[in-house]
Parts: sequence; C-alpha cells; structure tokens
Amino acid sequence: MYRRRNTNRLVGHDYSQPGEYFVTMCTKDREDLFGEITGGEMKLNEVGEIAVKCWKEIPRHYPSIKLDEFVVMPNHVHGIIVVVGMMVPASDMLLGGAIQ
Repeated sequence: MYRRRNTNRLVGHDYSQPGEYFVTMCTKDREDLFGEITGGEMKLNEVGEIAVKCWKEIPRHYPSIKLDEFVVMPNHVHGIIVVVGMMVPASDMLLGGAIQ
C-alpha cells in the first residue's frame, strides 16, 4: 500500500503554463545514490554524473523548457526549470504535433 503524500501544488494551477518552477526530485527511500558530501563539497559518483547529464538533456526532450540553476545532493536534485511555451515533447514535434 502506498502512503498518501501531502501536495504543495497550488490547487487549480496549470503547471504546463509558462513560468519558473522550483523542482525537487528525490531518490527512492531517500537513498544516497548520487555521491557524498566531503569537506562541505558535494562529490558526485557515476550515478550523480548521470543525474547531471539527464538534467541537462531535459530541453532536448522538451524544447519549451529552459534550465536555470540546479544542484545535485546525495539523495535528491533541486533545480529551476523555466517553461517558455506550451509543453510539447520533442517526439510529438517530430510527428507534426507542435504548438506555437
């Protein structure tokens, strides 16, 4: 059985609309998968490097997304994404489904 999470989303807000959004993505069970903090500095491991690569590739999949600052922590990623147009996956754009 899944536990019910409280949401911090604004009721009725369409998050696909243009704007700046602060996002946090956590690992399952908050397991430290991305590296460790040593001497006050985050040291990414191989999985942490993959997380950075995946973050940077988001605009390739969603051209209406621009990336702002982000940080990878041992068990989560914080970042700011900027939606600059309608959210249409790049795969849909190739099929002629782009919305301008």
